[in-house]
Amino acid sequence: MSFSADALRKGGNRNGHGSVARAVVDHRLERRALINEYRRGRLARDQLCDAHPELIRAAKNVGAPSSVTCPICEVVKLVLVTYVFGPRLPAHGRCVTTKADLAQFEGRTDDLDAYVVEACVNCRWHHLLRVLPLGGKPAPPASALT
Repeated sequence: MSFSADALRKGGNRNGHGSVARAVVDHRLERRALINEYRRGRLARDQLCDAHPELIRAAKNVGAPSSVTCPICEVVKLVLVTYVFGPRLPAHGRCVTTKADLAQFEGRTDDLDAYVVEACVNCRWHHLLRVLPLGGKPAPPASALT
């Protein structure tokens, strides 16, 4: 079996409308490994706490508060910021601010991906938590459009 993109698209694991089924990608194990390396002294704080200013701005203004305390500074609760990427969206993605926005993306026919990032507005720690598939709904039949 070839591992080209075409070979993977033609393979099994298809959803109900002909495209390859997509799944949630969880990054909690990688997160735990980074935190453990920091606590063992193998990573410096400035190697972990380097969030882009735009991510911190989004976390302060439109992020969703979480109940998890920052594992690095242990001072404040983390904030979750969600960005959606896909066709016909800006290259830098679209920041999702409400559940209604997320539902709107879910109803699209394009295959989109939502990236959920946790960020600390105090020490600038950030980590990708998970990638969620969105959209990919079958287009309505042509007769339904008339």
